[in-house]
Amino acid sequence: MMQITDFQKIGVGLAGFGIAFLFLGILFFFDKGLLAIGNILFIAGLAFVIGLERTFRFFFQRHKVKATGFFMGGIFVVLLGWPVIGMVLEIYGFFLLFSGFFPVAVNFLRRVPVIGTILNLPGIRSVADKVGESNSMIS
Repeated sequence: MMQITDFQKIGVGLAGFGIAFLFLGILFFFDKGLLAIGNILFIAGLAFVIGLERTFRFFFQRHKVKATGFFMGGIFVVLLGWPVIGMVLEIYGFFLLFSGFFPVAVNFLRRVPVIGTILNLPGIRSVADKVGESNSMIS
C-alpha cells in the first residue's frame, strides 16, 4: 500500500478548497475574487499532491503547450478582471490538459457502489461510455 505524506494530505485539502472556491465564484455570478483564490488554491494543491517538479513537467510538456496556454491564460484573464472569458479559456484548457485522466476516473467511478449504479442508467451510460473510452491514451 502506498503511503500518503502530510504534504499530499495538505495538497488534497488545498485542491478541494480551490474547487469549492471556483464553484462559489461561478455560483455568485463569476466573482473575480473567489475565482482568483480558487485558481491559486487549486494550482497549489496540485503542486503539493504530485510535487513541484512533476507539476512543472506536467504543465510544460511539448504536446501540452496549447492546453497549458489556455489554462494559464484563462487564469491571467480572470485576474485582469474578465471572469467569464477567463473561465471559458480555463475550462477549455482544463479539458485539454486532463482529458487523459477522464477514462481512468470513469472506470474507477463505475466500481463505486452507488455512483456505479447511477453511471449505468440508460441516458448516462452512453455519455459515460464515450468519456470512458481510452483511445486518447494511444495518441
